[in-house]
Amino acid sequence: MRHFCLVTATALALVAAPATASAAQVVRVTSLGALQSAIDKAGPGDEIRLADGSYSAGSAISIKRSGSASAPITITAEHVGKAEIKGSAGFTFSSNASNVVLRGFKLRHGGSLSVPAGSTHNRLTRLDVQLAGGGNWVTLNGNDTEFDHNVLQNRTSQGVFLQVLGPSDDMAKRVRVHHNYFYNHQFTGSNGGESIRFGLSNHQKYKADGIVEYNLFEKADGDSEAISVKSSDNVVRYNTIRDSRGFIVLRHGDRSVMEGNILLGKSGIRFHGNDHKIVGNYVNSTANRGIVFGSGDEADSGPDSKLHDRPDRVVVAYNTVVGTTDGIHGDGGDFKPKDCVLANNILRGTGTLVSMPGGSDVKYEGNIAWGGPAGMPSSGYKAVDPQLAQDFRLSAGSPAIDAGVGSYPFAGTDIDLQARSGKFDVGADELLAGGTRKALTKADVGPLAP
Repeated sequence: MRHFCLVTATALALVAAPATASAAQVVRVTSLGALQSAIDKAGPGDEIRLADGSYSAGSAISIKRSGSASAPITITAEHVGKAEIKGSAGFTFSSNASNVVLRGFKLRHGGSLSVPAGSTHNRLTRLDVQLAGGGNWVTLNGNDTEFDHNVLQNRTSQGVFLQVLGPSDDMAKRVRVHHNYFYNHQFTGSNGGESIRFGLSNHQKYKADGIVEYNLFEKADGDSEAISVKSSDNVVRYNTIRDSRGFIVLRHGDRSVMEGNILLGKSGIRFHGNDHKIVGNYVNSTANRGIVFGSGDEADSGPDSKLHDRPDRVVVAYNTVVGTTDGIHGDGGDFKPKDCVLANNILRGTGTLVSMPGGSDVKYEGNIAWGGPAGMPSSGYKAVDPQLAQDFRLSAGSPAIDAGVGSYPFAGTDIDLQARSGKFDVGADELLAGGTRKALTKADVGPLAP
């Protein structure tokens, strides 16, 4: 029996030995040919590093291998931003390449970068994207893609910096776009120069569950929509837009949340569609409109419609809108906003603070209006100075403190990401110790950010 046990232990050791031979490894390469060869052989947990330098690709660098959830394949510049890909093409993902991290490259090639449907759980991070061609520079079609800490910059041609789409009959699911820097889109045409387009009109009814958060947009002037959402069930939160004509726009789709964004300069918020929540945003605009109830060219959009859908059952609550000549505005159209709510917002400006087209069905309550005609029924607001200390923050004596009315539990976190309690304070900010949130800067986003 003792002899049997010794043989069994030896056999187990022999079985375990091959796992060591196939353990994850780091491979350093110094040419695109060697990079492609290493990618073709990569297995879960492997990291392939391209040495610093400038490389010209005459054909696509193809990613066909997959890692695993716990051990992704990493394809990276040896130092962030120091390996430049030029030429006619760059990286391409095959339709079944999953659990891959693409990191740190400076992309200056022609063509585009796309993650196809079927290619899931990939991460594109710390890329510097300024492509030589037109069209949409980056398209994410695969589920569970993470796109973070990248910079997309400097274009004058039609096309979007980043498109999130999916297969022809659905949306990509659970795509997260965060801590990116979108800079200087200067297309001068009338349409088609968004920084982010999340869906298309014929995808508007598909549930995406996407998140767009903690991104910075500057000089987003290629379109009136810096972030254009054309799908359903998304969250757009904690982004900063400054020095841009582009708005955050829920252009098509239903049930999205727009929360805690900071919009400075000419930018603002516009929405169409049903059952959205616009909550806790700060708009300090030199333009004439801060928040826009979009025009209704039809009551409810069909799945392929490109018309503007009337806002139905949209709640606009606990926002702070200052500096505008026309704070909250209804665009009109034949179909007026229906069953909407405007509650507990701070509106301070020089013109009419709320301007909705006749026939609109909007409930007003708990708002504070100061500086111009309120434009609301007297029961829906108080004409008092909100006593803002700086930016969106309240001073200790503000009449907004504990003045919220109605039940809006989804507004339970203020713009500082602090929990409200008791009676909420009107506006985006709850007067609490420790609130430190500011508008994002370049130090907070992009390839070199923490």
